[in-house]
Amino acid sequence: MSLIEFTKNRWPWNYGLTDFLEREHFFNDDFFNLEKSSPAINIKEHEDNFEIELSSPGFDKKDFEISLKDHVLEISAEKEKEETGKDNGYACKEFNYRSFRRALQLPKTVDESKDIRASYKSGILRLNLQKKEDTDQKPKKMIEVV
Repeated sequence: MSLIEFTKNRWPWNYGLTDFLEREHFFNDDFFNLEKSSPAINIKEHEDNFEIELSSPGFDKKDFEISLKDHVLEISAEKEKEETGKDNGYACKEFNYRSFRRALQLPKTVDESKDIRASYKSGILRLNLQKKEDTDQKPKKMIEVV
């Protein structure tokens, strides 16, 4: 005889209807939180700067709020929902704009005293952060596995 650890799955499609309806935590899960999301991000490191790109289509420049404090870059955006009554002329409306907030811990090589350039075009928010000029970066130390 062997013992097998039994772990219940959290997803309702693995259980019957009564088990599904008794799972309060399922409806509180982020699985159903369609109002907030986190945009995809790309970070490029160049010799003298960092370039950050956020995929955030459907927003306007005025929807973004960007701040920097203690080497934490915080980017957020919120778009007001448009009322979708019959008066707007839509037969079907599937576009959905979600608000988001993203915080990034920046390396100490970023120069906070220099201006951060931000631009928004074709659904991509681009930020350019300058590096400090006098950074004494130590070479990477290789550790041998014995």
